[in-house]
Amino acid sequence: MNQMIRCGLAAVLSLACLIAAPARASVVIGGTRVVYPAQDQEVTLKLNNESKTPALLQVWVDDGDERSSPDTAKAPFTVAPPMFRMDGQTSQAVRLMYTGEALPADKESLFWVNVLEVPPKADNSGERNVLQFAFRTRIKLLFRPAGLRGDLATAVDGLTWSLVDAPDRKGLALQVRNPGAYHVNFAQVSLKTASGSVGDQGGGMVAPGATALFVLKDVAQRPAGALAAEFAVINDFGAIGLKERALTP
Repeated sequence: MNQMIRCGLAAVLSLACLIAAPARASVVIGGTRVVYPAQDQEVTLKLNNESKTPALLQVWVDDGDERSSPDTAKAPFTVAPPMFRMDGQTSQAVRLMYTGEALPADKESLFWVNVLEVPPKADNSGERNVLQFAFRTRIKLLFRPAGLRGDLATAVDGLTWSLVDAPDRKGLALQVRNPGAYHVNFAQVSLKTASGSVGDQGGGMVAPGATALFVLKDVAQRPAGALAAEFAVINDFGAIGLKERALTP
């Protein structure tokens, strides 16, 4: 790898980790998550450059450290190609390959795919000054062992929800327990009451065999009447389905 390019990308990566710019990246990932069946030799991630200008891309996988770089990331996957140029209005397929290190066989493992986009050098000729940013996008990579019991739908059905005190004791939260083997991702979680849904606090995730807590916005006391958890589940293809479950005592 060209050392100058490598150093330059390291510098812009540090900047990309700290900036939340209102502008959007030109290169779009073809999907909201990657599911990697353990029996497959590789999976493919499609990238699309929707702008008319070229961009330099670097792709890597990490184990959850959002400040990772291609040199420091730890994950049992290789990427091909790891760095490349994309012309405007073109697509690129990136191959992700599992390198065989031991991972749990009874549940999914979660990793993250990083896509760093570096725009072309700006034209600063004359009195025109242009500020440019590098964009980094991260999406989930779910490594799915062969022969897991059930499927994502049965994992969703197996969730149990309860209403508990928030950690600061100043409100309430929905606690979800996931006894299944699959990660369950939510686009939205709220409390359904007799008068409507309250406390929507956005999305999140509950890992296999774990619990997760969703603090309800502006819900200080337990509402009267029958209550239920209302949540929107994101499936393997990024589609969202609204669900409702009665609360456990």
